Amino acid sequence: MNTQSFKTSETGNSWIVVDAKNKTLGRLATKIAFRLVGKHKPEFTPNADLGDYVIVINAEKINVTGQKLFQKKYYSHSGYPGGIKERKLKDLLENNAEEVLKSAVKGMLPKNKLGRKMIKKLKIYNNNEHPHKAQNPSEVEL
Repeated sequence: MNTQSFKTSETGNSWIVVDAKNKTLGRLATKIAFRLVGKHKPEFTPNADLGDYVIVINAEKINVTGQKLFQKKYYSHSGYPGGIKERKLKDLLENNAEEVLKSAVKGMLPKNKLGRKMIKKLKIYNNNEHPHKAQNPSEVEL
């Protein structure tokens, strides 16, 4: 019995739309990462990018549990001494909700070239509209 290994050119990528309205951040991020990696397909190959394109709408209406809204912090550093910046989740959700979900999903993907390729297939929008109508995405309830 031989193990089959698939290439990206042999399988097709589909487009899906996910509505983030009233969904919990971490639970939604795990399901999106699962789709981006392609683990839901029987042709899953760990060293190939066989996942789907994922469009997330209503990212600003995502929920978090407990006190995370006020206690969770995101850090960034400029590279200079004293150049650390700290932002709370509440502020990020008000100003840039796409970054919150993208950061959560990115942490669940492989930390290599393949992971960087996969995160590019994630499209996040704050409202109900998206410019990917031509790809005929299918609505998926995650």
